[in-house]
This record gives sequence, C-alpha cells and structure tokens, in this order.
Amino acid sequence: MRKEGKITVFLLDDHEVVRRGVHEMLSVEDDIEVVGESGTATDALVRIPATRPDVAILDVRLPDGSGVEVCREVRALDESIKCLMLTSYADDEALFDAIVAGASGYVLKAIRGNELLSAVRDVAAGRSLLDPVATARVLERLRDGHGARNDDRLAALTEQERRILDLIGEGLTNRAIGERLHLAEKTIKNYVSGLLSKLGMERRSQAAAYVARLQAERR
Repeated sequence: MRKEGKITVFLLDDHEVVRRGVHEMLSVEDDIEVVGESGTATDALVRIPATRPDVAILDVRLPDGSGVEVCREVRALDESIKCLMLTSYADDEALFDAIVAGASGYVLKAIRGNELLSAVRDVAAGRSLLDPVATARVLERLRDGHGARNDDRLAALTEQERRILDLIGEGLTNRAIGERLHLAEKTIKNYVSGLLSKLGMERRSQAAAYVARLQAERR
C-alpha cells in the first residue's frame, strides 16, 4: 500500500541499533516511508499484514524464529508484499530457503546505504535482486540426483498428507490450508507434524524445498 506515492517499508531486526540506523536512513528519502518495525518474528507476523507495506526488510536470524519463515507466512497472506532479506552472513542454506519462500532479494548487512536504498526501490518495483548465479545454484540443488519423485518417504504419506504437503509447497499457512480443506487449524498442525516426521524433517521450509525439488524434476 502506497501513501502519497511513497514506498512503504516495514523493518524486522532484533538489534535496535540496526533498526534505528536503517529507519533513519530510509526516512530522509522523499519517496520512502517506514510504516512499522519489530524485533521479533511473532510481533512482525501480526504487524506486517496489518500495515501492508510495499516492502518488508527482514533479518534472517531472529531470537524467536527466522525472517525466512516470516517471509513465507506474510506472502501466503498477501503476495503484494515484497520481502527483502537482510543478513550478516553469506549462507547458502538461508539463501536456498529465501528463494523457496518467495523473497525478492537477499542482501548482506555490509551493504552500502545507497545500495540498500536502490534495493528497496528495485524490490518495490517488482524486480528481483536474487543473484542469478546463486539462484542457478539453488535450482541445481533442486534438480540434483537425489530423485525426490522416487523417494520412498513419499509412499509413507497418506493421501491427505500428500495434499497438505503440496499446499505447504504453495506457501500456505496452517490456517490457509485449513480453510482450503475445511479442517481446523489445529488439525492441520497435527497433520504437518506427522508428515514432517515421516519425511525426516524438522522445518516447514525443508518440506517446501522438497516440494520445489519434486516440481523441478517434473519439468
């Protein structure tokens, strides 16, 4: 949502000094307005959908979760919100998760101020900042020879679990999956726990990446 033609931005970082610095840098720009900020994933998941920013700048590592999970949950609710991941470390695993979650960009905190401003404007305009080489590497991982389609673990899933796994791959939250299948959110949570256990996974992001690999192998 734009206010008076400005790009609206939400900041999520557990370090107040970082948040304040980015806030001040963005606020002096005529075409950018900071509409909210948070230091925890839990708070951000409430406030980002409420403020509906054009761009959410999300720290990857948070004390109560991950900015990647916030990205996935937020975009499942509102795909118009673009997510720009901000991290201190170049981490292939986090980049992999961010691409699968639907992030528009992934930048290091060492980025120069003018480069971050350009990144915000580019992401708001619908452009992707994900490095083509890194993205290609991730897609190669999706297509590597592990043979997800022939994975015996899939055979262990019930038809309902397979359906829910596909919806996780679409980025839907437990609530959204429940609405799609006309089941209670708590019931979906139980299904998700069960299918993750059968697949030998701990996180939804792993399941989403697994589905992406399945889709890549079908192409």
